[in-house]
Amino acid sequence: MKNREKILIRASWISIIGNAALSISKIFVGIIAGSIAVLGDGIDSATDVVISLVTLFTARIVTRPPNNNYAYGYEKADTIAAKVLSFVIFFAGMQMLISSGKNILFAVPRDLPSIIAIYVTLFSMIGKLGLAYYQFRQGKLAGSPMLIANAKNMRNDVIISAGVLVGLFFTFYLDMPILDSITGLLISLYIIRSAINIFMESNVALMDGVKDTSIYNKIFEAVEKVPGACNPHRVRSRQIGNMYMIVLDIETDGELTLNEAHEIADNVEVSIKQNIENVYDIVVHIEPIGKHHSEEKFGLNRDIL
Repeated sequence: MKNREKILIRASWISIIGNAALSISKIFVGIIAGSIAVLGDGIDSATDVVISLVTLFTARIVTRPPNNNYAYGYEKADTIAAKVLSFVIFFAGMQMLISSGKNILFAVPRDLPSIIAIYVTLFSMIGKLGLAYYQFRQGKLAGSPMLIANAKNMRNDVIISAGVLVGLFFTFYLDMPILDSITGLLISLYIIRSAINIFMESNVALMDGVKDTSIYNKIFEAVEKVPGACNPHRVRSRQIGNMYMIVLDIETDGELTLNEAHEIADNVEVSIKQNIENVYDIVVHIEPIGKHHSEEKFGLNRDIL
């Protein structure tokens, strides 16, 4: 846990410093050079600073131990943070969409942006690519949906900067300043789409789902390897942070002693943990063969996968 907290905090600070430097440089150059696309790109980087501050705050929360109010601990704060990030990204995209739309609709006469806008955009692409790669690696290492969402957002920023660069090129080549505003409009739509995707992905964990549904096949395969364990059913899995909570029913010989049945349940747990990484806890409910309840509502059976 402590190691995971250190990874989250270190990644957050690097993101804050890197994005702050890129944001200040792009906003400054966007204003001086008169480029709405570069200015919008700088504002997007400013939202990344806010995102990283949220990540830093969340890193302090997720490793808190369970208590009376939160018996499962605070791991889902990571997913809640990813949800918050989606709103921040969405509103940044909407602001840019409105600004670009006004410039296109009302066709305010503007001069061509300064050539320095191209250089700062190239610098931004290189910096963001490095930050995105680092955040993604650290997110995978820590099993953090929050860091991975942040990495995806930074990857989007690289694409955004590439779009800005293309827009600037055609703006200069065709001598049409309005192309800068059109580029800004297209970038804003991409930002909004990215926000919606992060929002939808975070719903899975918050609604006690799993992103990788192949986990259920792995559970059934693990149970089938255990002698004495039959008919695994009502299998449920949910994620808490990067860990899986698994609950399932199995059937055994009704003539077994309590100790014998308990040993089979232990063997089922061991087999599942050998098949699946990052398992926090497994609850195995044992029933006599043929005695399971047909009206059971929740969970998956082998025949419906």
